[in-house]
Amino acid sequence: MEIMELLGSCHLCPRECGVNRLAGERGFCGLAGSGVRVARAALHFWEEPCISGENGSGTVFFAGCTLRCLFCQNQAISRGEAGVEIPVERLTEIFLELEQKGAANINLVTPTHYLPQIVTALDRAREAGLSLPVVYNTSGYERPEMLRLLEGRVDIYLPDAKYASEELAGSFSHAADYPRVLLPTLDEMVRQTGTPVFDENGMMRKGTIIRHLALPGQGADSRRLLRLLYERYGEQVYFSIMSQYTPPSAPLPVESLNRKLSRREYDRLLDYAISLGMEQAFIQEGGAASESFIPPFDLEGVEKSPPSEQMS
Repeated sequence: MEIMELLGSCHLCPRECGVNRLAGERGFCGLAGSGVRVARAALHFWEEPCISGENGSGTVFFAGCTLRCLFCQNQAISRGEAGVEIPVERLTEIFLELEQKGAANINLVTPTHYLPQIVTALDRAREAGLSLPVVYNTSGYERPEMLRLLEGRVDIYLPDAKYASEELAGSFSHAADYPRVLLPTLDEMVRQTGTPVFDENGMMRKGTIIRHLALPGQGADSRRLLRLLYERYGEQVYFSIMSQYTPPSAPLPVESLNRKLSRREYDRLLDYAISLGMEQAFIQEGGAASESFIPPFDLEGVEKSPPSEQMS
């Protein structure tokens, strides 16, 4: 079976909609066709230090999402409103162009629903000389069976771990099964990458970094989740405990989500992580983040430049 045929009856994510995207049908993610919708492809400096480094991560922001988080920081792309559709051939070129620009890696943001196209583009880019590590930057809402298709193609997994509570997952992200799906997903990622590997400059070459965005008012769930993850994976992974939650401009029905995370909430969570024995963790200094963590989805690097502007 050709990998693109998976789009003919889409079971790429845990929702398993079964729609024929090749025939124009749309499932939960809202995407159809054999192309990919991309909003930005550029060097990005706001990832973990071992991902961005000094040169920046070659980040490709895909449109659409398999979740519907109330507090989504990237709604312009997650709802499929931003970006343009490009063929797989252009995605291959983008990977190679990012390497030419000096990117530390190829960073695939919200890639789940484009897995067949990404695999095809990566294989073609490797044949054309792509040598960078590939980062799979995901919500954590995945099917391990699909992730196995990425073995040998993805070097670094960068999944979110959002919730321990099914109630929160259902209310906040319309995916009550998220906690049940998460652990098998992380197990597969860790199996593929093994113990983290870094180069002489401290850049990750292989491994898994599990991210957790601390939400205001949900400290108990965050602590429960960190304990579960640390007891399961220990030093096999790195953790990234993030304080950058930014409330959407429109008020949300959950009152606590209408404010930023307080310094006290974040410090308490960090103290708890330390009490668990967690040492391999990235943290964010300076309290809750500003809008600077959200890049402009302005099609930079997406559409092909005229021949006179292309890099030689």
